Amino acid sequence: MLSRIIAISCLIVYLFTTTELHQLLKIPVLIQHYQEHKEIDSAITFWEFMSMHYSQPDDHDADHEKDMKLPFKTDDGCMSFITAVYVTPSATTIPTEVIKPIYYSEKKEHFQKQVSLQSSFLASIWQPPRNC
Repeated sequence: MLSRIIAISCLIVYLFTTTELHQLLKIPVLIQHYQEHKEIDSAITFWEFMSMHYSQPDDHDADHEKDMKLPFKTDDGCMSFITAVYVTPSATTIPTEVIKPIYYSEKKEHFQKQVSLQSSFLASIWQPPRNC
């Protein structure tokens, strides 16, 4: 039971630090901002609100600062971290068979070589610097 809790905790920490999953924590801000728009225009639907904030170009209106606090509007500098997992040697099994490498007998070129013709004018631009 304890190992399951530790595994779930590690998975949650991993997902929230290496993905944009932490953006879901901003859902209350989304709901509050929708309610503010609903007070201004009672006829607006949630779909129209989402369309206005996510599918249209960003116009810098009066509530632009609040708009940028909505989920998935900005990236918060999400960084990946390397996690090391240590396994005891008794829990691992070492394979006894050797995997044979695969050799390809026929070599095919998939791209044709292109011959480029340089004009003397273009070639003269790329000359090394000279002493005057």
